[in-house]
Amino acid sequence: MRANNVLGILFTDAYNDCISDLTALRTMGSVPFGGRYRFVDFTLSNMVNCGIAKVGVVTKSNYRSLMDHLGTGKPWDLSRKNKGLFLLPPFNRGMGMYKSRVDALRSAADFVRMSNEELVILSDANIVLNMDYGKLVEYHIEKKADITICCKEGKYPQLWDIMKLKTDDDGKITKITCSPSIEEGEGLFGVNIIVLRKAFLERIISEAANENYDSLERDFLMKSLSKLNVYAYKIDTFCSVIDSMQTYYDTSMALLNPENRKQIFDRDNPVYTKVNDDMPAIYGIGSNAKNSFIADGCKIEGEVENSILFRGVHIAKGASVKNSIVMQSCYIGEDSKLNCVIMDKYGTIRPRKSISGDTTYPIYIGKNITI
Repeated sequence: MRANNVLGILFTDAYNDCISDLTALRTMGSVPFGGRYRFVDFTLSNMVNCGIAKVGVVTKSNYRSLMDHLGTGKPWDLSRKNKGLFLLPPFNRGMGMYKSRVDALRSAADFVRMSNEELVILSDANIVLNMDYGKLVEYHIEKKADITICCKEGKYPQLWDIMKLKTDDDGKITKITCSPSIEEGEGLFGVNIIVLRKAFLERIISEAANENYDSLERDFLMKSLSKLNVYAYKIDTFCSVIDSMQTYYDTSMALLNPENRKQIFDRDNPVYTKVNDDMPAIYGIGSNAKNSFIADGCKIEGEVENSILFRGVHIAKGASVKNSIVMQSCYIGEDSKLNCVIMDKYGTIRPRKSISGDTTYPIYIGKNITI
């Protein structure tokens, strides 16, 4: 099966509450990451890199920045006469705004029904992962699976409906648990990337309406597991599920590791994003930059170390930025010091200020804030 016979559906608002500081004015999918990207870029790029030509993006609230970022889908080659990128409205037919992923699927029922693709990939947007979805589709077909769930071994993300999985030697899932309370620990867990037949998804949507399902994981997967062939596709490359501000910070800092960076920004599977041309970064006399991601348009007159700077950041003379994430068009005044800080867009730090957190507790400074 060719990958262009696969429909992509991307949920951009899942788990907004887990990083509520960053999603107060935007969706999870449009949260800035890695100097010039948004979370939505990774999943969307994974889809188009394997040949998926039709993607539905499910929105809910605060999606103006998402629409501005995605536009017509041109950076991902999804601006087309046929197929392409579709922004799906957040309103369930006759029921107002959707409340759960199942509700979102019901609101997108017409989009699914009118699509001609045979398979569907469902994905959330809180995942930093560069993966060949083509191999995932091949695995799904090879196993003759009803559903294939992408999963990873490691520490459980602190999300209330994360799926903890048990499998047999063939990779078939024998047990799914979704604890009602957040549990710490390690094991195999789903990362909310799911493959299934379109006809099967339509059946689930119909059952959800008839049975008043509230959760895809609890009300369908867990109850129907014994009747279905559900397989696990294990991810063996860098993968991070964002579940808190701490995880956002740690995942961003992981980019400074060359091996992680090589896996996330694989040349064979590029990560596409909205194009915003600017001049190269300028480094003034006496400036110093070490082990940092520095985007174009930045002006560095002070010191930057172990940090990620987005486009248009200005570090004034004598200023020091260490172990921090500074987003687009921020200004750090003369002789100011930042350490372990997440600074949102268009912020200003006046001269001779000092703000310091810790790698286990970074300080967040909101958008348009002046200190």
